[in-house]
Amino acid sequence: MTLFRLDASIFPSTSVSRELADIVEGEWTRAHPGEQVIRRSIGSNPLPATAWADAVVGQQLPPDARSVEQQAAVELATTLADELLAADELLFAIPLYNYGVSQHIKTWFDVLYTDPRITEGGPSLLDRPAILVTVSGGNYSPGTPKEGWDHSTAWLQRILVDIFGLDLTTVDRRFTLVGVNPALDRFKDIADELRVEAVRQAELEGLKFAQRRTDKAA
Repeated sequence: MTLFRLDASIFPSTSVSRELADIVEGEWTRAHPGEQVIRRSIGSNPLPATAWADAVVGQQLPPDARSVEQQAAVELATTLADELLAADELLFAIPLYNYGVSQHIKTWFDVLYTDPRITEGGPSLLDRPAILVTVSGGNYSPGTPKEGWDHSTAWLQRILVDIFGLDLTTVDRRFTLVGVNPALDRFKDIADELRVEAVRQAELEGLKFAQRRTDKAA
């Protein structure tokens, strides 16, 4: 049994998405002691911004015609795909930055998508359990003044479900900047409720996530 975990926070030591993902991983580890966890942290160790273009061009050339950069990018795409395909379950901890998909996660996906094994509607990852943990500093939920400003979560769900074919559950937390940004202090009570709910959801979904493959194996 193998878990793949991707972290995209640029603040790993104080990351709320990492904190919630730790809860999920903790449940998984308790259910599968000693099993492998494949980790990639693209927030603190980002992929080269030029890798996508090099991988796209490199995939169209025979190996002996590729530049050093193109060959490295093709090999990186292979490595990224290998990491996903080796996993029985997948955990993604991806915060919202500046209202959209962060450059780190976009580069990761773009490079990965050049690997011919990762295809839209393909069988490569079909029905494997996955959890997306996503957090945001503000609140963009329905009915809030900035409803619709979160241009990351729906995109991530589209990629993970419709491209990768994963059986996805989403855990989210809003208002993580309350207590950090004084302009949001008036939302403290709401933020506290959302924090408690997010932790509870991570614990519950983490437990179910940990048991899914165990139940199938039985």
